[in-house]
Amino acid sequence: MRPTLRQMQYLIAIADTGKFGEAARMVNVSQPSLSAQIAEMEASLGVQLIERSRRGAMFTAAGEELVRRARSILRDVEDLKAVAKFGRSELSGRLRLGVLPTVGPYILPPASRELHKRFPDLRLSIREERTVDLDEHLQAGDFDVIISSAIDHENVDHAPLFAERLYACAPPEDPLSAGEGPVRLKDLKGHSLLTLGQGHRLDTIIRELAAASGAVVSTEYEGTSLNAIRLMAEMGAGVAILPSLYALSEARRDRGLNARMIDHPLARREISLIWRSTSPLAASLLGLAGPLKTAASKVLASE
Repeated sequence: MRPTLRQMQYLIAIADTGKFGEAARMVNVSQPSLSAQIAEMEASLGVQLIERSRRGAMFTAAGEELVRRARSILRDVEDLKAVAKFGRSELSGRLRLGVLPTVGPYILPPASRELHKRFPDLRLSIREERTVDLDEHLQAGDFDVIISSAIDHENVDHAPLFAERLYACAPPEDPLSAGEGPVRLKDLKGHSLLTLGQGHRLDTIIRELAAASGAVVSTEYEGTSLNAIRLMAEMGAGVAILPSLYALSEARRDRGLNARMIDHPLARREISLIWRSTSPLAASLLGLAGPLKTAASKVLASE
């Protein structure tokens, strides 16, 4: 008997969680059923894949190699299903879209009407994730397409959507708040910069800005959202570094903060529509770029 797709799915769930119980919950089956399927898989292959212990599941060398190949097989299966769904040039059915939480809320709502007009049979399944998680799930086939920074992803094709600048929002009593016009890099020297934390492209950029300017990245607070960072800046915890879409959509409405553009090449990021280079949907996915570009350009036009 050959390993089934379901058994491979169970094996990957164990690899991702490290425990049989958590893997069973992830794939919505009982733990005994999952264990039985893995045992059957090992018996059919004639090799032990997992060492069971009180600490969890430890994969043998054969198990690690099988997990790697199983991920590739399941990704190809998802692509095969996509070919069937999107055999025509126009998009229809369910499309799984991953997006940065610092981008999605500001371009997807205004783009949704035009997307529905162009693709009335398309249903977007949207999930916001960190840059590193978007990459992992795109490569695993969990997403058909993502909106992210292309520089952070390998083996992908992409369509550029927009480039945005970064803004500094300092506490009201800080001299940065009293100024007008762009902030120069040297103006950030000695300041504590607030960030979303590791795993975000924005965090990488902020750390580069801190190193180049003589600022420091706050170790006392890492925000879980741009709103949280903005509020912490208003309370005096440091300087919030915010991307254009957010600064122009939200931060400028806050009378307690003065959002000022940072005038330096480091203070920018480029956002693209991204898909696997092997994806059969490439020609169809390009149709999404237009409405997303238009939505972003309307927000950024006020810069």
